[in-house]
Amino acid sequence: RHVACVMDGNGRWAQRRSLPRTAGHQAAETTVIDIIEAARASGVEWLSLYAFSTENWNRPDPEVEFLMRLVRRVVRKHAPSLLARGIRCRFLGVADPRVPRGLARDFDDLTTLTEENRGMTLTVAFDHGGRRDIVQAARSLILSGTPADDVTERLFAEHLPFPDTPDVDLVIRTSGEQRISNFMLWQVAYAEWVFPEALWPDFRAADFLACLHTYRCRDRRFGGVPPRTNGDRS
Repeated sequence: RHVACVMDGNGRWAQRRSLPRTAGHQAAETTVIDIIEAARASGVEWLSLYAFSTENWNRPDPEVEFLMRLVRRVVRKHAPSLLARGIRCRFLGVADPRVPRGLARDFDDLTTLTEENRGMTLTVAFDHGGRRDIVQAARSLILSGTPADDVTERLFAEHLPFPDTPDVDLVIRTSGEQRISNFMLWQVAYAEWVFPEALWPDFRAADFLACLHTYRCRDRRFGGVPPRTNGDRS
């Protein structure tokens, strides 16, 4: 139902071709559009993409500035297509004042433009940090005057951004790196993870479908044990 992607490997993709890191970010656009369409066509109801983390502000200023311009161009370019395909768009994060006002406004405009769509929900995590979301939810609970003994997991989740978002079923992190990187920490608690070796700019619909197949072959027990089969003494 819910697939999340950590889009990793843009810089290494460029480095292997003796290109600037920005070339890797540019090449990533094709993959983003390819995966959005593959997810929609496969019946995925929720797709979340990790585009820019709270830690990414530590990158060199020219790279950050390039990313801001690139993302704004991509949002404006593909907004009509996202609307036509019935995709509802959301942006998770966007809290830092360093996010350019024009980009934040474009995010708001695309959210408003597509809010009535009832196809797949696309969540772009931009200026996102899972720990920050949890801290803000705790602050919200405290400010609401909720007694400590009344706090439950369900109530806590209602104070997270976009509380209607279902838990993530599958996380795909490209480039072979195996880290969570502060991504949707609450929502990925019981997710299955797949780590394809392909760098994000080389990742395509066929690779995405292979990850879905891997997921379907997993036995999700959520801490329990599988039902005992006839004659099984284990």
